[in-house]
Amino acid sequence: MPDPIYAIGDIHGQIDMLHAVLARIEADGGPDARIVFLGDYTDRGPDSRAVLELLIQGQAEGRNWICLRGNHDQIGAMFLEDYPRSDARFLVGYHWLHPRIGGIETLRSYGVDVVEGDRVYKVHARAKAAVPQEHIDFLTGLKRHHLENGLLFVHAGVQPGVALVDQDPEDLIWIRDEFLNDKTPHPWLVVHGHSHVAAPEHHGNRVNLDTGAAYGHALTAAVFEGTECWILEEDGRRPLRP
Repeated sequence: MPDPIYAIGDIHGQIDMLHAVLARIEADGGPDARIVFLGDYTDRGPDSRAVLELLIQGQAEGRNWICLRGNHDQIGAMFLEDYPRSDARFLVGYHWLHPRIGGIETLRSYGVDVVEGDRVYKVHARAKAAVPQEHIDFLTGLKRHHLENGLLFVHAGVQPGVALVDQDPEDLIWIRDEFLNDKTPHPWLVVHGHSHVAAPEHHGNRVNLDTGAAYGHALTAAVFEGTECWILEEDGRRPLRP
């Protein structure tokens, strides 16, 4: 049986929830547990800064942590470039500082308030002064997938029927319907977040671990041994099956 590998769904600035699920993982697998974070560390929740600081510190300490890129991590990093950009996959009229996206909450965690009547260039200047370069470098350096023991960890999903090497990198962090509605087996069991559900789901070809922490719902952690999956709850493992 392969060594266990753990995965954590979309965090979205929920630092207290993150501490709680990390404690569950350590209780199950010890301090050296191998963890894949599925992306979306920032936006909507109350303390994106603390989440990034924890992840950066953990990697600096040599923790066995793999941090993947989510679409929210990318759009925040794009805004924090020398000249702010917006992601082309947004719906028309949306941007990082749109009230439904969560960039305002992320900036608030760095002490930057966005007020009615603000100009983007002024918010950008305040953000660049407040967000440490180490945090920007972390966001821009995130990988888009991790493949191990028949498991493909990715933020959003994959384009069905397309080899991993030929996937559009943007699909890996943005795709929804084409992936979610597909029932055919993939070459791997895909472990993902991005599309929040009320409880973790196993569809045979994919496992969804985004349970809506962005909106104050649960943050989910799972453990895999090969393609067998369990959800980590307060009292231990609960099997998750198709």
